[in-house]
Amino acid sequence: MAEYRSSSHTVYDIKYHFVWITKYRYKILRKNVAFRLRELLQQGCDARNIKILKGSIGVDHVHMLLSCPTNLAPSQIMQYLKGRSSKLLQDEFPELRKRYWGQHMWGRGYFCGTVGEVDEETIRNYIENQGKEEDNFKIEEQ
Repeated sequence: MAEYRSSSHTVYDIKYHFVWITKYRYKILRKNVAFRLRELLQQGCDARNIKILKGSIGVDHVHMLLSCPTNLAPSQIMQYLKGRSSKLLQDEFPELRKRYWGQHMWGRGYFCGTVGEVDEETIRNYIENQGKEEDNFKIEEQ
């Protein structure tokens, strides 16, 4: 069963699976850097009302399963988490600033996949069985 979240006028269940890598796939996410990155990502998510369902930090990439509010687009979430963590990690760890002299610690792209309790086929069947189908977008008779 889905664990629904709510805001003032909305009930939602929006989950994204994000994966992003370090620039040039450098294996820099070890020991203190990895622990500090985890703290920064937790703080960033808390500040934006994003719930971390699962997370994993590899030596050169990050996986996160996030439950996100309706007012945040995936691109905004990544821009915030990657930008903030890159700046703060480079400020705290001089060896990162030396390695990434252009100040870009993360690779340019990321992977984002949606996750849900209900699959596409279930939604199609639900919509199809609401009455007679005229088009892909129908109007129910009352």
